[in-house]
Amino acid sequence: MGIGASIFLLALGAILAFAVEADISGLDIGVIGWILMLAGLAGLVITLAFWSNRRRTVVTRTRQPVAEAGYTEYREVRRDDVPPPPPPAYS
Repeated sequence: MGIGASIFLLALGAILAFAVEADISGLDIGVIGWILMLAGLAGLVITLAFWSNRRRTVVTRTRQPVAEAGYTEYREVRRDDVPPPPPPAYS
């Protein structure tokens, strides 16, 4: 479920829970509205968690000696967290 569908469910649920005053026998429109809002909220949280996890960068710190200066230098490298390439195909 994407962000758009989650927001749609939230809006539809809010309309049914707070604005509609219809009577249908055996069916409570307010409860259906609350259920739709909870489903939309759960979908939104899951979608945002999924997308924030994909955009993470990895910070690698290395210690490399500098020969001519006589001290150790710290370097920080940032790269996208991408999966490793597939192994080569053997014939």
